Amino acid sequence: MADVKSELAQELTATAQLMAEAAGRVILPIFRQSDLAVENKEDQSFDPVTEADKAAEREMRLVLAERRPQDAILGEEYGRSEGSSGLTWVLDPIDGTRGFMSGTPTWGTLIAVSDDDGPILGVIDQPYIQERFIGGLGQASWCGPHGQGVLTTRSTKSLDDAILFTTFPEVGRPEEGAAFHRVAKQVKLVRYGMDCYAYALLAAGQIDLVIEAGLNSYDIQAPIAVIEAAGGIVTDWQGGPAHNGGRALAAANADIHAAALEVLNR
Repeated sequence: MADVKSELAQELTATAQLMAEAAGRVILPIFRQSDLAVENKEDQSFDPVTEADKAAEREMRLVLAERRPQDAILGEEYGRSEGSSGLTWVLDPIDGTRGFMSGTPTWGTLIAVSDDDGPILGVIDQPYIQERFIGGLGQASWCGPHGQGVLTTRSTKSLDDAILFTTFPEVGRPEEGAAFHRVAKQVKLVRYGMDCYAYALLAAGQIDLVIEAGLNSYDIQAPIAVIEAAGGIVTDWQGGPAHNGGRALAAANADIHAAALEVLNR
């Protein structure tokens, strides 16, 4: 039984790696092009999508059609495809399209594999700077320009020593923004606009907290798997599961998680 589980873990990891590579091949020729076409998916707000988003998801789905046709898929651009295996691939081809269209290298491709309880494997891939973060199924690893290594989160205990990241300064609705800024006032450093790269930095031991709201499941499932494999914690703002989206509190360890959770809920 252990051999079967090990073989499945290897197969899922290899498939996820191939998907990340396939996505990167179609994304990179489009990144930082002066004629990049951007569509808006919303009528009342700005939710951009580019051909790179769509092409990357199509390429990842082609990999799955060849290697794992029995699995379900939930993708940001093309929705849900049913499967029979009990596993679902949760895909965000470019998390951080606003950053992508602005030329910043803080976007990434998110790939997760989930069962009924949530994500069991996650990949955060940034092909432009050639960094990849993988967590779950017994592994927690990174590779990039500095080589490769094991992901390990920080041991920061106190908020006044913590580094906090989020994507949007308003952090969702006004009451959610107010809760975030209560935490922000107590930490050592706050940075904005990092999208999924913030979660990668947390798993890599560079920062301590990421607090966000208004997420979809494809925004958070891969980061959950990577961060938990590295020793961190990801919950909603009440300490419950976060893999279905909504509000997320990602923390490097139990102590800093408890401290942030208490301030969020004052």
